[in-house]
Amino acid sequence: MPRALALSPHLDDAAFSCGGTLAALAQAGWEVTIATAFTRSVSNPSGFALACQLDKGLPAEVDYMALRRAEDTEACARLGAQPLWLDFPEAPHRGYADARALFGPPQEADAILPPLSHAVAALMANPPDLLLASQAIGGHVDHVRLVEAVQAVLPAALPVLWWTDFPYSARPLRESVQPFAAAMEAWPERSIPGDAAARLAACAAYATQLGFQFGGEDGLRRALEAAGPAERFRERGAMPPLRVAA
Repeated sequence: MPRALALSPHLDDAAFSCGGTLAALAQAGWEVTIATAFTRSVSNPSGFALACQLDKGLPAEVDYMALRRAEDTEACARLGAQPLWLDFPEAPHRGYADARALFGPPQEADAILPPLSHAVAALMANPPDLLLASQAIGGHVDHVRLVEAVQAVLPAALPVLWWTDFPYSARPLRESVQPFAAAMEAWPERSIPGDAAARLAACAAYATQLGFQFGGEDGLRRALEAAGPAERFRERGAMPPLRVAA
């Protein structure tokens, strides 16, 4: 059975950006794993980290990341994938104190890259047949750090589909921020019309994010319809037979 590994910065990015492709791979007989980097529960959040929780209507005492991991379990089930959670804290817990910092350049004091690279390398020790990963469109520092980690340890022969980060790709201001554009432009573009219904169902499982990102589930549906059924990638290396419509 061929294996696909999606490396997601947050608990929703893979489903939002390429859930239809992941579902189509699973339906075609692939073993699909979604490994998410920044999933650590942090007790007694404060400052910007707490604000990120409160602005989604969640009280301070709720374990926000435990709730998100439960959503991810359901989303992966709807895609036919297996979840895998790496135990790293999100940027607001690493000294990024506001939204401007979150979308600014990585801070010198942010020491996450070496352990993150080590964890990604461990996943590559038994390399999948296909890797799917973020292009970091939008410039969120967690996306940037994960791309840096992947680039640091990526086996030369491993084929990669670098996904177009949604919903940032649907927002002109954020879509224009592409910190890895020069590297990505070396690879041809590819569109895959995946399972749009499965993508919508999986994205809808991330209930804590829908109001903040889309104004609710109806907004999610409209945003996905506007984006269209085809998911866009940069294709690195010789692709294995995907056995999905392309």
